[in-house]
Amino acid sequence: MTSQDNLLVKAVHTRATWGSRCDTLLFASEQYDPAFPTINISVQSGTEHLVDKTLATFKYIFKHHLHDADWFLKADDDTYVIVENLRHFLSDKNPEKPAMFGNHFMTGGKFGFMSGGAGYVISKEALARFGHQQESPMCRNVDSFAEDIFWTECMVSLGVNLGDSTDHLGRTRFHCQDVSTIIHGTGPEWTLKYGSKGNISDSAISFHYINPQMMHVMDFMVYHLNPLSRF
Repeated sequence: MTSQDNLLVKAVHTRATWGSRCDTLLFASEQYDPAFPTINISVQSGTEHLVDKTLATFKYIFKHHLHDADWFLKADDDTYVIVENLRHFLSDKNPEKPAMFGNHFMTGGKFGFMSGGAGYVISKEALARFGHQQESPMCRNVDSFAEDIFWTECMVSLGVNLGDSTDHLGRTRFHCQDVSTIIHGTGPEWTLKYGSKGNISDSAISFHYINPQMMHVMDFMVYHLNPLSRF
């Protein structure tokens, strides 16, 4: 998920790093840009229209790509994803069951919500249910103030299970903040109980608020730096 102003500022770096490891990579912007390219959805710009953008994007994917993948990840242009860890996490999950995984906060909304910034992944069955029932009352935009709360409630209304993405030690895999903020505990107070240095899984999947420079740094640290030995 990106914007026209961010295509050559942020999205291009997503494409050059972790996005290149996806089976299919699509960029959704408020304008159709065949040169980049972005997918052809028509929405207004601005965060106040993020719900519209999310709805339009998933409608497009349902129509054009439902049978191209088992799982569908939505992420921002400042989210960094370790794609191999995502694949490994999903390897024992059934895409024919309605499921959604992400950074699940048990606050805000009746069911809590999956953080949009951390990225969330939905199964093929979850996407199919949305596509066939997209006019469900809970999946209509009623000027929701928060895209991730809205989308979580839409998914739950369609019988989609909000799955647990923590590892066997209870450590988090999806993160709505960057690594430094989590380690130093400098994020908003309400988020502190959800993540800390000792609570980051060694099979972490995503981090948010990653600027273009840090995106390349993380790519190097994850894929090109190896300790020669451990004492």
